[in-house]
Amino acid sequence: MLRAFILYPTLLTAACASAQTVDSVRWSNNEVPQLLLGAYDPATYAATVPLADPAAIICALRTEVSADSLQAHLERLVSFGTRHTYSDTLSSTTGTGAARRWAMERFNGWSAQHEGRLRTAWLRFNYDDPDCGPQQDLRNVVAVLPGSQVADPAIILIEAHLDSRCADNCDPLCVAQGAEDNGSGSALVMELARVLSRYTFRHTLVFMLTTGEEQGLLGAEALAQWCAENGVAIKGVQNNDIVGGIWCGATSSDPGCPVEGTADSTRVRLFSNGSVTKPYRGFARTIRMFYEEKLRPHAPVPMTIEVMGQEDREDRGGDHIPFREREYRNVRFTAAHEHGDANVEDSTYHDRQHTSDDVLGVDLDGDQVIDSFFVDFNYLQRNAVINGVTATLLAHGPQPPEVVVHDEPGGIRVSFTPRPGLAAWRVGVRQGQTSVLFSAVYRTTDTSFVVPGLAAGTQYFISAAAIDTAGIMSAFTREYGVTSDATTPEAPQDPLDLGIACDPIAVPERPMPPTTPLALWPNPCAAGCTVRLEAPGTLADGPVTWTVREGTGRLVERMQQPWVPAGGFQWNAPHRPGPYLITLDVRGRTMATGILVVSP
Repeated sequence: MLRAFILYPTLLTAACASAQTVDSVRWSNNEVPQLLLGAYDPATYAATVPLADPAAIICALRTEVSADSLQAHLERLVSFGTRHTYSDTLSSTTGTGAARRWAMERFNGWSAQHEGRLRTAWLRFNYDDPDCGPQQDLRNVVAVLPGSQVADPAIILIEAHLDSRCADNCDPLCVAQGAEDNGSGSALVMELARVLSRYTFRHTLVFMLTTGEEQGLLGAEALAQWCAENGVAIKGVQNNDIVGGIWCGATSSDPGCPVEGTADSTRVRLFSNGSVTKPYRGFARTIRMFYEEKLRPHAPVPMTIEVMGQEDREDRGGDHIPFREREYRNVRFTAAHEHGDANVEDSTYHDRQHTSDDVLGVDLDGDQVIDSFFVDFNYLQRNAVINGVTATLLAHGPQPPEVVVHDEPGGIRVSFTPRPGLAAWRVGVRQGQTSVLFSAVYRTTDTSFVVPGLAAGTQYFISAAAIDTAGIMSAFTREYGVTSDATTPEAPQDPLDLGIACDPIAVPERPMPPTTPLALWPNPCAAGCTVRLEAPGTLADGPVTWTVREGTGRLVERMQQPWVPAGGFQWNAPHRPGPYLITLDVRGRTMATGILVVSP
């Protein structure tokens, strides 16, 4: 039987209501909503000398996005003590009010450096919190870089949540620096606003720092609700939440890291909804392909982009979800390793996430300067570049194609509707429902394409992307599952050779001190218990110094030895409960670290 399945670009309209309800959503600057709607004259916001070549922008991102700048943003964010959604809004030094005003000042400062092209506003809303009580005038920080055309006014949103929390989600006074969760994502969004605001893009870029994520994705809900109600088209939502830490905690929400104390600084996870009738998972695959084709050959430290098989970690959520609920294309960027599953009600929980210990790092030598960081700024820089490349290609590339998938006796055929400016199409093929990545990708210039390499009686999921005359690919369409009626001959796959030319980077990454995790057991242990400390065998030559510090950095004990005994040695833990940082110095250089948790 002949069947045809039509795959159109997803209509970005409201689909369902979020679990949370925010009220009185409003803008402080009436210019910004007009920009989101595409109701403006691009000439008003044009640069005197536009810098609009996407290849040049991508190459420049590698060095213009700075680890030092990211560190400066993050140090300032944690200096506010807490960014809890319901914390102080009047203080100039502490709380969410001071943090959001500082972020707004930075956005306005970068705008002033680039002819005022970055336009800012508060997105304000109210929320009747069932646990913490009514909350008035909550605010997102929004900065908009208007696109150079309005014929297709779809926007690209780069977001992160600014708020932080401790165990009690209604406690606005707890010190909650939130360095990893989610100062890291906020610093990334700010850094991309700083760098990208000097360039010109076809589509509008929106940089947003949300509040209320920890209380139920409130800030994202406010914008998603407003966009859906007002018919704003969104080409892609890039949510960044916990994107700078590299150390694995004792707990980590599945699918998470397996071994406490291990590090991963070359992998980033992309979470997205897996519905085959929607484009969300296809967007994650698109980002991975963007990176492999355009940036990886020029990256000084290549990254692995892991497309995850679920929308978020087990029993967790993020600010991309309210946009998925309105059928907007979205994805969540998250570090490979997390320090905790946020199960703070568990009496044995001793990881940093959602506690006062989510700090930048610790002071190892007592000079009041952090010298061992929990956030890896080189890693954060690489994740920021991947975000920037994604936004650049989305903002300059075509919309997904209109295609028809034909289930025919001779196999599966895909036909394309030609559009001006398109040069070719890609067809992505997945075999079976358990696969996450494409099993094959083909490129064709024909408007009718029989998918090669199929086995009769086997189910496949087919999606497609358009390629314009500049070699930029669109996001992939939704998928459709089809069982092939025939075995089709093999054919060469797409070599992903539409790359760009970048000059080599002469300046290496900022050096970071290498350390190896110490083996400590039992961990956690009771106050005063006997602990065995064992260093890696490669560090066995002395002389060595063991240093024990409280989580605040205060020196507890320093032990010196001529060497590290084989199999380690026994040591009596402190009697005061809490986390203790233990370092091993070999000939004056810190070579291994570990955190011991002493329970009451």
